[in-house]
Amino acid sequence: MEPMTIGEILEAVHGSLLGEFGDLKRTVSRVETDSRTIHAGSLFVPLSGERFDGHAYINAALEGGAAGCFTQRERESYLPGKFYIKVESTHRALRDLAKYYKAKFPIPVIAITGSVGKTTTKDMVAAVLGEKYNVLKTEGNLNNDIGVPLTLLRFKPEHQIAVLELGMNHAGEIDYLSAMVEPDVVLMTNIGDSHIEHFGSREKILEAKSEVFHHTKSHALAIINGDDPLLNTLPGSQPFSFVRVGGGEGLDYRATDLHSDGKHSLTCRLHTPRGTFPVEIPALGEHMIYPTLMAAAVGEHFGLTAEEIAAGVLHFAPTKMRMNILQRGQDITILNDTYNANPQSMRAAVQVLSNAKGSFKAAVLGDMFELGPLAPALHAGIGEYLGKAGIDCLVAVGELAKHIYTAAKESGVPQCFYCENKRQAGPVLDGLVRPGATILVKASRGMAMEELVEYLLGITQEA
Repeated sequence: MEPMTIGEILEAVHGSLLGEFGDLKRTVSRVETDSRTIHAGSLFVPLSGERFDGHAYINAALEGGAAGCFTQRERESYLPGKFYIKVESTHRALRDLAKYYKAKFPIPVIAITGSVGKTTTKDMVAAVLGEKYNVLKTEGNLNNDIGVPLTLLRFKPEHQIAVLELGMNHAGEIDYLSAMVEPDVVLMTNIGDSHIEHFGSREKILEAKSEVFHHTKSHALAIINGDDPLLNTLPGSQPFSFVRVGGGEGLDYRATDLHSDGKHSLTCRLHTPRGTFPVEIPALGEHMIYPTLMAAAVGEHFGLTAEEIAAGVLHFAPTKMRMNILQRGQDITILNDTYNANPQSMRAAVQVLSNAKGSFKAAVLGDMFELGPLAPALHAGIGEYLGKAGIDCLVAVGELAKHIYTAAKESGVPQCFYCENKRQAGPVLDGLVRPGATILVKASRGMAMEELVEYLLGITQEA
């Protein structure tokens, strides 16, 4: 963050100074929300939730080095040399500050939303644009009402373009985020069952995702998954230029001639309005054509050549725990896809496992959350898919995963194990490790299944 004066901050958030501090020319070059990792000279923003109130940590943050803070109420006492800015809502103040700061940097912004594949698409687009531009991108999965403003506050003069991920689990959240971001380009990956318990139908999810267009710039380009039937209803309903990508005939950007080595990469030929060219994608799964095609469309929109796009795709590196391919000794492969899960991403991961090289293919799958009354049926659908995909073994972990287990047994998966928790899964994994095994580990974030990945790494040898 470039330095901002206290006077600027007061203007941005419509706040007022408390206490005796009055140096409005003093500057701040960092904004933080966690008092435990505070840096000297930063502005501390105490956020509140159902189970916590950041105001309780104001003194700790200031004593830890913060120069000042936001606060929604007056304090009993004020530390000398520290500034306190009173605001109506610290949450809204963070948003307002980020939007004010972003206005200092008139660079193009790409906003990515959708049910599945946002982070992978963000990483792929940033990799491609990085061949020509200095790119600011969302770190990890900081795509919510706290992560997005903190990302905007990372803008620097050297940045030439931004790639931002927008997430949601309730209606109104994308509207809130897009008001800050004001995108020049919008990418929509797909419409699936993520968070369906809060919406009731995919049509309502599409409606909520489409809030991104409320604050999109008038000249904007929208790039959508042309193989998604719901997204295909958008062209003509929104006053923007639309580009459709996918595997289907008649789309603007297509991928053909797909070939996977089953170990490290996928190759294909991209067809764009400017021509055709081959790319190598350093990841597994046919679903990887979608982030690749979207990155190609963005790349061509911003003037990249076919050679630059292909080079950027090859430089793609997934975010941690997003289908990370871990090679171990004895030709054992661990597929760490533990960051999150929903029915669409779970099926895509199982397909990757199915197509992988190896003599024994095992899926270690846990609960998928926020599916509401549909959860039992959607978990059972994954179990059925395991049978169709020819998976050799299932280890189901968690209460909801029992539906995966039952359906997998009925679908003919040769070996099926059910574990109530991760502790029970350890001894089962001991028996799965063998030469030539490929083991997929995946579940929703709340299951913390990366602990089982660490267990597998501990009982296998480095390649």
